[in-house]
Amino acid sequence: MNILVLNGSPRPNGNTAAMVAAFSEGAEEKGHHVTIINVCRKKIAGCLACEYCHMKGNGRCIQQDDMQEVYPVLDEAEMIVLASPVYYHSFTGQLQCAINRIYALDKPKHLKKAALILSSGSDNVYGGAVYEYQNSFLDYLKLEDMGVFTAFDKQNKSEEKLEELRQFGRSL
Repeated sequence: MNILVLNGSPRPNGNTAAMVAAFSEGAEEKGHHVTIINVCRKKIAGCLACEYCHMKGNGRCIQQDDMQEVYPVLDEAEMIVLASPVYYHSFTGQLQCAINRIYALDKPKHLKKAALILSSGSDNVYGGAVYEYQNSFLDYLKLEDMGVFTAFDKQNKSEEKLEELRQFGRSL
């Protein structure tokens, strides 16, 4: 299976990156192809709501930024994993921009499954991100929810949490 991970963390060696690496390790052990795109290292602007993609662009966004590198990978992905630290009860702004720009493709042709990985400094802050994932992302794209994985405080980078993510990757 082709799996795309959109990592919304600005920290290359942070908690979210560790969780993504553990998931990827487990999935690759089972023969899946995992592509990780660190959206915070990309120049991805927000959606302009211009509708060019649906009116004249045939599914192509008018903006020529780094999202153009994401679209071909996304179009071949069978599963997408959104990964982010929780900033003010939701995804990072960089990840939100990438999510909004998926609109240009409407529904990527091979995409069937999704999962969510969130890290934070404290518990009970995931509500906004989980709500958007479940009620906007999954519902709109008609994706099968493969799970929501969270870590906070000392769970971050703990061997137990990383093994949970490796096991999740292996279970696909």
